[in-house]
Amino acid sequence: MPRKAAAGRGTLRIATWNINSVRLRLALLKDLVAALTPDVICLQETKCPDEFFPHEGADALGFTHRLVRGMKGYNGVAILSRRPILARDGDPDWCSRGDCRHLGATIDAPGGPIELHNFYVPAGGDVPDREANPKFGHKLDFVAEATAWSAARPARRAILVGDLNIAPLEHDVWSHKQLLDVVSHTPIEVAALTAWQQAGGWYDALRHFVPADQKLYTWWSYRARDWRAADRGRRLDHVWVSPDLAGGLQQHVVLKDARDWTQASDHVPVMVEIAA
Repeated sequence: MPRKAAAGRGTLRIATWNINSVRLRLALLKDLVAALTPDVICLQETKCPDEFFPHEGADALGFTHRLVRGMKGYNGVAILSRRPILARDGDPDWCSRGDCRHLGATIDAPGGPIELHNFYVPAGGDVPDREANPKFGHKLDFVAEATAWSAARPARRAILVGDLNIAPLEHDVWSHKQLLDVVSHTPIEVAALTAWQQAGGWYDALRHFVPADQKLYTWWSYRARDWRAADRGRRLDHVWVSPDLAGGLQQHVVLKDARDWTQASDHVPVMVEIAA
């Protein structure tokens, strides 16, 4: 897709993708860049300790500015940028676990610095019960801490992206009724994510382009033999912007064809272009 305007002329393209192992799928970053021409790529579930992050591969694609926060085998987030970025200090250690689920940065943008947050929210296991499933309790506690954090610092010139592992709206899932008791779309999770969004005054950038009464998915399970025919998707990946940036939203892409890539992630890349 051609760029509407070069980033240097006033726009910024930010892509977010749960890559599900950056070393396993490093070659697919080239395909992402070719399809979306992003200025910034936020990755989740990199599954890579910092000392083993494939910096050379990112360099080869032109992303000379990078921040990484990873661990062996699990979780992990990274920000790859063509523009200068600085790591933020003082962001929380969520649930006091040190489990590499958030990376905050300040990024150089045409209209001045932008605060960028890349999140990977816990998936929450399979049973939507805090007592029976500690993973679900961890997820709810994580979102509650993020809500309090947002409430204490309303968003200004800020963007929040990532795999938030919750599909909040009826048409963010293939069947609202059938998924009401399935982790990622239960009422308690939906209420929690909505509270987080409202606490910071965040604006849902993807639903700016796709009305709430239309289906919108970013994830399709590996379990489906023919994921495209079944189309049992969920919108787990999000882009939120502060209200002062919402008027600058230019376009979005959900790169659905990426689900057919060789060794594809079950998530697909999402990109938003914004005049910033």
